[in-house]
Amino acid sequence: MSLTPEDADPSEQRAMARPTAANAQPNRVTFNRLELNRILNLYGRMVADGEWRDYAIDFLKDRAVFSVFRRASEVPIYRIEKDPRLARKQGMYSVISATGLILRRGQELERVLLVIDRKLAVV
Repeated sequence: MSLTPEDADPSEQRAMARPTAANAQPNRVTFNRLELNRILNLYGRMVADGEWRDYAIDFLKDRAVFSVFRRASEVPIYRIEKDPRLARKQGMYSVISATGLILRRGQELERVLLVIDRKLAVV
């Protein structure tokens, strides 16, 4: 007796349709561990200061985007983007404001984040 597609277990059908981990999303740009650590450290300090409240991370085919929100219902106040296509030109890292203005672009994430990273000032 053979099973027809209607008689098969639905979980088995989903498992067969699911892509394997090796080829799930091979063409995505991501932040590496050190980049994400630096960005999240800045994010944590700004949350502690009460300036930022939420974030979103998007891994797209051509770039990775870390968006920072003052409130979850608004547009992002800053976008930190990594675009490897620009690595040999202006630099693959950039900080973009809510209006779309590129605040800083460069080869090193640390230097690019200085535009929004407020250091403690001695008074």
